[in-house]
Amino acid sequence: MDMNHGSMDHSGMGGGMGGMHSSSSSMSMAMTFTNTHDTPLFSNLWTPASDGSYAGTCIFLIILAIIDRCLFAFRAIMERRWLAAHLNRRYITVAGKTPEAGRIDSDPEAKHASLVTAQGVEESVKVVERTTSVIMPWRFSVDLPRALIFLCITGVSYLLMLGVMTMNVGYFCSVLAGAFLGELAVGRFIQYNDHIH
Repeated sequence: MDMNHGSMDHSGMGGGMGGMHSSSSSMSMAMTFTNTHDTPLFSNLWTPASDGSYAGTCIFLIILAIIDRCLFAFRAIMERRWLAAHLNRRYITVAGKTPEAGRIDSDPEAKHASLVTAQGVEESVKVVERTTSVIMPWRFSVDLPRALIFLCITGVSYLLMLGVMTMNVGYFCSVLAGAFLGELAVGRFIQYNDHIH
């Protein structure tokens, strides 16, 4: 009885493995690197038919990887600008300071004085810049462009990932070369002290 039960389990496993083998053979995803020049990129419509079109596809991947790094650099630059604009827009009233316009009105001798000083138009406010870390409030004019930039970065990054997932050596090396060239060109603009990579 135990022998029959064991043989049934074994045959069931064999049938399951055979089913798994047939389903995995229907999948066309390569598990090892190849160096063929007719590997499709993104769809079957983009299949290089010659060495020249394969080289063009590799050049496209290099440019796409450079664009990816440029988008990261652009995002880092914009983040710094948005933060600087937010920090520079903090105004406070200075206690005891008379505005220039009020001083001119109260002093008849100062009627010909200019309202523009070396620091600009002098009023009873002062710009205070805060240098510590701060979370900016939600603003449509900042958060919409930020989300659009992130959308572009995500799209380009996933396209590069799909190129690498073809397991084609040329495509893989092209993505690496583009990432290297992009980092070499604009890496200094990217801020590494936060989640931007």
